[in-house]
Amino acid sequence: MAEQDEFSGLGSVMINDMYESWFLDYASYVILERAVPAIEDGLKPVQRRILHAMKEMDDGRFNKVANVIGQTMQYHPHGDASITDAMVGLGQKDLLIETQGNWGDIRTGDPAAAARYIEARLSKFALEVAFNAKTTNWQLSYDGRKNEPTTLPMKFPLLLAQGTDGIAVGLSTKILPHNFCEILDCAIKHLKGKKFELYPDFLHGGMVDVSNYNDGARGGKIRVRAKIEEADKKTLLIKSVPYGITTSTLVDSILKANESGKIKIKSVTDNTAKDVELSIILPPGVDTNQTIDALYAFTDCEISISPNACVIIGDKPHFITVSDMLRHSVQHTKALLLRELEIKLGELEDDWHYSSLEKIFIENRIYRDIEEETTWEGVLAAIDKGLTPFKKLLRRQITQDDIIKLTEIRIKRISKFDAFKADEHIRGVENNIGEVKNNIENLNDYSIRYYENLLKKYGKGRERQTEIRPFETINANTVAIANAKLYVNWKEGFIGTSLKKDEFLFDCSDLDMIITFRKNGRMMVTKVAEKTFVGKDISHVAIFQKNDERTTYNMMYVDGKTGITYGKRFNVTGITRDKEYDLTKGNPDSKVLHFSANPNGEAEVITVTLNPGCKARVKVFDYYFEELEIKARSAQGNQVTKYPVKSTRFKEKGRSTLSAMKIWYDDTVGRLNKEEKGTLLGRFDEKDRVIAFYKDGTYEITDYELTNRYDTDSLVLIEKFHPKRVVTAVYWEAKSNQFNAKRFIIESQTLKTRYLFIKEGEGNYLEFVTTMPEPIVIIRTGKKKNELTEEQVALHETIDVTGWRTIGTFIADVNMKEISLVPAVSEDTGEPEAPTLF
Repeated sequence: MAEQDEFSGLGSVMINDMYESWFLDYASYVILERAVPAIEDGLKPVQRRILHAMKEMDDGRFNKVANVIGQTMQYHPHGDASITDAMVGLGQKDLLIETQGNWGDIRTGDPAAAARYIEARLSKFALEVAFNAKTTNWQLSYDGRKNEPTTLPMKFPLLLAQGTDGIAVGLSTKILPHNFCEILDCAIKHLKGKKFELYPDFLHGGMVDVSNYNDGARGGKIRVRAKIEEADKKTLLIKSVPYGITTSTLVDSILKANESGKIKIKSVTDNTAKDVELSIILPPGVDTNQTIDALYAFTDCEISISPNACVIIGDKPHFITVSDMLRHSVQHTKALLLRELEIKLGELEDDWHYSSLEKIFIENRIYRDIEEETTWEGVLAAIDKGLTPFKKLLRRQITQDDIIKLTEIRIKRISKFDAFKADEHIRGVENNIGEVKNNIENLNDYSIRYYENLLKKYGKGRERQTEIRPFETINANTVAIANAKLYVNWKEGFIGTSLKKDEFLFDCSDLDMIITFRKNGRMMVTKVAEKTFVGKDISHVAIFQKNDERTTYNMMYVDGKTGITYGKRFNVTGITRDKEYDLTKGNPDSKVLHFSANPNGEAEVITVTLNPGCKARVKVFDYYFEELEIKARSAQGNQVTKYPVKSTRFKEKGRSTLSAMKIWYDDTVGRLNKEEKGTLLGRFDEKDRVIAFYKDGTYEITDYELTNRYDTDSLVLIEKFHPKRVVTAVYWEAKSNQFNAKRFIIESQTLKTRYLFIKEGEGNYLEFVTTMPEPIVIIRTGKKKNELTEEQVALHETIDVTGWRTIGTFIADVNMKEISLVPAVSEDTGEPEAPTLF
C-alpha cells in the first residue's frame, strides 16, 4: 500500500511538471507562430510564408491561388485552409497582392471563389518594399528541406497599413488599419523631427470618432458609423458600412431592432453593387432625424472598437502604441536602407577594383608574362609580379581570387579592349560610389526621399476613405420609438404595460424611466415593466427625463405632525432608481393638497379655503406659486398657513418663471444643444423656430428639438428664425455665368420642408446669405488673386425686397473672387458677427 502511494505521488509530480512546461510551450508557440505579428515586417508566419512562396514563383504573371497554396505548404505545417483564408485576407486589403477573379467582398460578406478559380501575383509595391535576399535572415523550414525568412526585410509600416487581429493563449491583438498616404506623411514628419498623429482609416469608408483612440494602445476606443443620407422624408439611404460589419449583418441588426420596437421602418432593401446602398422606407409620420439617431443607437450602423496593439519584439509580446510602431518601423527601415547601401557600396568597390585591375592587366600586357610558365603556380606568380608596380594605384590588396579571375579573361575580350570605355566605366563607378557614400552620410535625408518616392509612386488612389469627425452622444431613451403602452391603477398603486384593464396613460418606450408621485408626498422613479407596484394612491405619472432643469413641480402639502401647510417648487434632475423619496418633512399622516407638473417652469395660482371654524380672519385667499423660489426636492418649502385647510382649487394658469432657453449649434456634429457647445443661436421660447440655409439654395425651418440633424457640409447659415426679417442672398447662376443678388421675406414656413429660393438650374449654388437688416458687403473681383479690386456695396440700398421666388439682380460676373460681410452686432446674441468669407 505504501508502495502504491509512493508511485501515485511520483505520477502526480510528473503530470504537473508536464502540464507546466508543455502548456507554456504551447502558449508560446501560439503567440509567436500563429496569432501575433512581428514588428519587423508586420506579418504573421502564415502571411510571411505566402509572400515568400509567391516571390519564389514570381515571373510577372498571375498564378492560380491553388498553386500558391501548394507552394506555401512547403513552409507552413497547418494545412491549406489556414493558408487560403490568410491569402484571401491579404488580397482583399489591396496592397501586397494583385488579384484576378472573384476574391469576395468585405462590404457584403460574400466569400471568395474557390482557390482553383482565382489568381494572384505580387504587387509592384510588394516587390519594392518587402524583398531583398541580401538583407534577409533565413531559417530552416519545419521539415528542414528549405530555407525561409525569419522576417521579410519590410521597408514600410505594413502593420499600420493593413491592421490585424488575433487571439492567442492569454492575450490578443487588434491593430486597426491606417491610411497609406498618412502613414508615409507621418514617417516623413518623424524623420524631420516633427510631431505627428495617426488615426484609423477603413476601406469600408464611413465615419470615425477618434476622440478616445489613445494612440491605438490598450484602453482606447473608437466609434465607427455608417453614412446615412435622407433621400426624402420617407426614405433613408445607408451609403457605407462600419469596419468589420457587412451589409447582410447590418440588415439583420436593423430588422431585429424593428421587431423589438426600437425603431419603426416599413422595409429595408440591399441595393449594393459597385457602391454600398441600403434603402430604408419609413412608415407615414415617422421622423427621419429620430430614425437616424435610433439606427446609430440600436443597430450596427454604429459600433465601438477597442484597439489592443500587441506585437512581437525580440521574441516576446509587447503592448505598444501606434506612434511607437511607426517610430520602430522607420528606424528599422533606416537600418535596412543602410545595409542595402553598404552592400551596394561593397559591390561598387569590388567593381572598381576589378575594372581597374583588368585595365592594368590588359593595357600593360601582363598576360604575356605567363606564356612561358608551365605550372599553375608559376602563372599566378607571374601575374602577381607583373601587377606589383601598379598595386599602389588600387584601393585594396590584390588577392589570389583576383588573379584567378584575370586568368579567365578570354582572348577575344583582350583583343577588343577599349581603354576609353574602360575609363568611362570606372568614372561611372566612382560617381556611384560617391553618391552611395553621400547617402550613407546623410541617411536621414535618404530615408525621407525613399518615403517620398513611395508616396509619389503608389499614393494615388489611396486617399483617406473614412471621414474623421466627432460624434454626439445619442441618448437611447430619447430616440427610442414609443413601442409600449403604459397603464395605471391609481388607487392600488400599480403601473405597467400589461395592465390593459386599467386606465391607459400614454405611449412610451421599453427603455423609458417612469416617475410617479403619490398623495402622501412620496416619489419614485422606475423602469418601464409589465407590472410594477409603486405605492397606493398615485397622483401623477410621467416619463422621467434625467437632468431636466426646466420641468418644475409645484406642490402644497400639510405636515402630519404640526398641521402646518407648506408650498414648494422643485426640479427632479437625478435620482436612484426604485428608491422612494419623501417630498414632505417626513412625518406620518402628511398629505398633498395640490400638485402640478410644469414642463416650462409655469407657476399657477390656486385658491386656498380654510376650515370655517379656524381663528384665521381671512379664510379664503389666492396663493401664487411664482413667488416661490425653485429649490431642491428635499426642501421643506415655505409656510402657507398654520390653520387647517379645507380645500384648494385651481384658479389661474401661470406664466413661465424661467428665462427663455439658450440654444447653441455645434457645427462639429450638426446638432443643437444646451451645453454651450458651438455657436449661440439665442434664447428660445415655445413658439420659436430655427432657420437653416444650404449651399444648394434651399432653406428649412425647424423647431429647436435637440434631435434635429443639420448637414454641416452643405450648411451656409443657421440662426433663430424671425418671420419679418429680410433675407439677403447672393447666388451663382451657371447658365448666365453671373452672380445674382436678391432680398426677400420668408413666406413658406412649413416645418422641416426644404424650399428652393434661388433660380433652379444645374450648377447653381448659394454663395452668400444673411438676415442682417442693413447688410454691407465687400466684393473683391479680378482675374488674378494678387490683382483684386475691392468694392463696398450696401445691399439694402441697391437691391429691392421682392418675392422669394424672384430671380434677383445681377451683382457680379465670373471674376468675383470673394464676398465678405462687414461685421455688425447680432440681435440675438448681442455679440459682433464675424464676416463670412467664401
